[in-house]
Amino acid sequence: MAHDHHHADTHKHTHDHTHAHAHSDTDIDWAEMAGHLESQAELFAPLYESALSWLGKEVTEPGLIVDVGSGPGVVSCLFAEVFPGARVLAVDGSEPLLDRARARAERLGVADRFGVLAGELPGALDELDYPADLLWAGHSLHHLGDQRAALTAFAERLAPGGTLAILEGGLPSRFLPRDIGIGRPGLQARLDALQEEWFAQMRAELPGSVAETEDWPTLLSSVGLKYARTRSFLIDLPAPASDRARAYAVEIFARFRDTLTDDLHAEDRATLDRLLDPADPASLHRRSDLFVLGARTVHTAVRPA
Repeated sequence: MAHDHHHADTHKHTHDHTHAHAHSDTDIDWAEMAGHLESQAELFAPLYESALSWLGKEVTEPGLIVDVGSGPGVVSCLFAEVFPGARVLAVDGSEPLLDRARARAERLGVADRFGVLAGELPGALDELDYPADLLWAGHSLHHLGDQRAALTAFAERLAPGGTLAILEGGLPSRFLPRDIGIGRPGLQARLDALQEEWFAQMRAELPGSVAETEDWPTLLSSVGLKYARTRSFLIDLPAPASDRARAYAVEIFARFRDTLTDDLHAEDRATLDRLLDPADPASLHRRSDLFVLGARTVHTAVRPA
């Protein structure tokens, strides 16, 4: 589940919400996406660290943190580091991704407080032995057909006074200026529009899909939670891009080209080809104006004690 709804985020759900994936349709092979999900979440670590620091002020010493749709566990392990007194459980439908999460926890020395649970959401949460003090869903909710029903299930797994935090929305990531000196200016805005269409199709094709107004605080209140709060966090990696940021941008634009080719104007396809050609002086591999700028939004609410 990995989207940025504005560039598939996180985690698995580190969708960069670049809804660009390695397939021409909306079926996503999460195990195949593992490396992308991991590298993106690592690149976005400063944003997640800011979000978790904010959550640390909202949530008092949680005993159990459940990361719903954890993917390869980058953010799960950040939770273990930010909340040293907590146990962390990574929940995901992909066992290969959970294997990566477990291995990461071992490498970081937090395995003694780290567990995994494999199963499709939200049903997998029925296997929880204890209610969660903090349940985090990072870019995973929008991969579930009935989001209101999923939020209800999430809320039911909270301890009294426990907090649900969902990462949904924000702004599309930006990598280049409006006018990049080749092709028509405004390429990224046009790609964003096509990505929104991809996202709508992905949502419509999910099993049991229910159209829902994305008013997250109201939805959180509708499932019995209180004290809804919202906060956005910025990723700002200015030009000139680091090698890691540059590699990430290349991967994102390659996915754009692979998934949106049929809908792109011929001139935009030609521009993407140049941006992805390592031998071209105007490519992402060589440009001095490449950056990464984006925003992700977290919504929280509390189960009444």
